[in-house]
Amino acid sequence: MRSNVGTIFKKELQSLFNSPVAYITIIVFLLINSWFFISTFFLINQSDLRQLFNIVPLTFLFFVPAITMSLVAKEKNDGTLEFLTTMPISDSEIVTGKFLAALALLGTALLFTLVHFFTLLIVGNNFDFGALVCGYIGLLILGAAYTSIGIFASTITDNQITAFILGFLIIFVFFIMDKILIFIPGFLTSTIQYLSVDYHLGNITKGVMDTRNLVYFASLISFFLLVSIRILEMRKWR
Repeated sequence: MRSNVGTIFKKELQSLFNSPVAYITIIVFLLINSWFFISTFFLINQSDLRQLFNIVPLTFLFFVPAITMSLVAKEKNDGTLEFLTTMPISDSEIVTGKFLAALALLGTALLFTLVHFFTLLIVGNNFDFGALVCGYIGLLILGAAYTSIGIFASTITDNQITAFILGFLIIFVFFIMDKILIFIPGFLTSTIQYLSVDYHLGNITKGVMDTRNLVYFASLISFFLLVSIRILEMRKWR
């Protein structure tokens, strides 16, 4: 299984980096994050990586669906998915390999944001390195959760634009949950807050690696990946 997942991972990662879409989305991702970082750094002479940890989840709303929309939908549209499934590769290996490839691309984009850390280090800012590490781990875990949602959206359609829109909408729902609590009946408030990704990410970026937050993200990732696998399996029953 590891060999098959590795094969799919390498194939998909190469495909992503051979596409101009990957470079365009990474550049746009970095430009947006850099703008908010630089604007606070130069305009009010104050900045820290907390600004980055606040804006990256917003850019993920668009960035992640953009890199996941073609993972399965394009293969369906081109007819290459059926060819892939004739090989001795399971649907779970296909989904896992594609998930890891998209996550690697996302991790690469996050890696480039470390330039802001070195910039602040040069000008003499003091850091809580524990919180910094937790912050980046939190962003990568959040990206993994959004990637699993994006793959799910890509498995239920053969249209990349539809996959992008659907992925964005589902991600947006999880993102906005803790921001609409004032409109939610009191008895549902704690449940809606727990379902919000921002609530759990906020705890992690503060340097609190609580098991409850990790279980939440692990459950979210597992759920959407498992559903994606089942959707791929369903086509065999038709």
